[in-house]
Amino acid sequence: MLLTITTTHTPATDLGYLLHKNPSRVQRFELAFGEAVVFYPEVHEARCTAALLLDVDPVGLVRRDGDNAMQQYVNDRPYAATSFLSVAIVQVFRSAMSGKCKDKPELVDVPLPLELRITGVPCRGGEAYLQRLFAPLGYEVTATRHPLDTTFAEWGESRYFDVTLRATKTVHDALSHVYVLLPVLDDEKHYFVGEDEVEKLLRHGEGWLATHPDRNAITRRYLRNKPSLLREAFQRLTHQDEAEEEAREERKASEEEAVEKRLSLNERRMQTVVATLKAHDVTSVIDLGCGEGRLLRELVRERSFKSIAGMDVSSRALGIAVDRLHYDRLPPRERERLNLFHGSLMYRDARLEGFDAATAIEVIEHLDPPRLTSFERVVLGEARPKLLLVTTPNAEFNVRFESLPAGRFRHRDHRFEWTRAEFRAWCERLGAQYGYTCDYAPIGDEDPEVGPPTQLAIFKVKQA
Repeated sequence: MLLTITTTHTPATDLGYLLHKNPSRVQRFELAFGEAVVFYPEVHEARCTAALLLDVDPVGLVRRDGDNAMQQYVNDRPYAATSFLSVAIVQVFRSAMSGKCKDKPELVDVPLPLELRITGVPCRGGEAYLQRLFAPLGYEVTATRHPLDTTFAEWGESRYFDVTLRATKTVHDALSHVYVLLPVLDDEKHYFVGEDEVEKLLRHGEGWLATHPDRNAITRRYLRNKPSLLREAFQRLTHQDEAEEEAREERKASEEEAVEKRLSLNERRMQTVVATLKAHDVTSVIDLGCGEGRLLRELVRERSFKSIAGMDVSSRALGIAVDRLHYDRLPPRERERLNLFHGSLMYRDARLEGFDAATAIEVIEHLDPPRLTSFERVVLGEARPKLLLVTTPNAEFNVRFESLPAGRFRHRDHRFEWTRAEFRAWCERLGAQYGYTCDYAPIGDEDPEVGPPTQLAIFKVKQA
């Protein structure tokens, strides 16, 4: 079986440093089940390819295990990219997977244009399942399916694919993705699955597995559906998910404010949102992703809002909101009017229901596509406020920020920034899907060429 890793990063030969494998020589590694060979079929400044060739000895495996059954000799192990290849990856590229690079440490966390090719991948679920696993991680997936027999076309297709994955990723992330997902695609492992497999899964799935839309299916297949291991893994993934989102929310405010400070956009957002809520005679409102309570502070000042709530995934941000709102010193009647609680927009929560209005101020652009889908379902599909206000940056306006390099987002944690047309397309889709109409309003001074700096969508439940 063969895995190749190609980059067009300049200089492309940096790949050798990241993999800890010298492009000028062939290296061999003895493994418990065969031999791995690392070599470079092309080495140029503009393009470099590293190859891992794995030769599994199935006869040696049977003799070692003491099982002489004929089916142990007749198998796909010398040819299929299964858990054997995963083990070879982690043993041969151990330093690369752990994010270490002695000679060029600054390269470790740099995303590079990568192309990974894997031959003979057995996939129980077909090409659609390949797409389901790798596409949410940002890969362009190309798969060529092998026939059962080229001589007898009527036998149909096999479950084996040659797979090409293209993306801009760090090398250690790309290797971790392949390491975890190969045995998931095969839905099989060649070794005993014990408690240490949970640690392997969480270690190599850190930063991506908790938010993957198919994380439950990945976890079940990786752990071979062992109930005790699944319970532990799911519990720890949930905690990891919340911790990652909390850290992300804590970072987002300061960088965005630095870019937009000259325009006083934050204040204008708050003013526009409060005015819109009052214009719709709202008496109860919840701020989703309330952060440190900037909008809540403005809402509390308005006596027309009888019930106000704020939810955020960051406990630290909620603590700051409590201090900013002087919550501990509020009279009892005022405390009853205001409720702050910890929670995530990724899961259905009965506490989000029953409000006239909900607000999501500069929230959606921080969500990966799977999380954005969860947000849509949880808020519009399940909480179903009568009115939902959503603000997000207008990407077209970014050219007016002198401190913002071309092509950069206003905040490094933004997963996207939409043009006015893209934002409206998203809103119209959600309106049709969940039964809302949608109006739009600018926030900030409108530029005649690129529009306002921030865009506001006003979702209203369609009247029966």
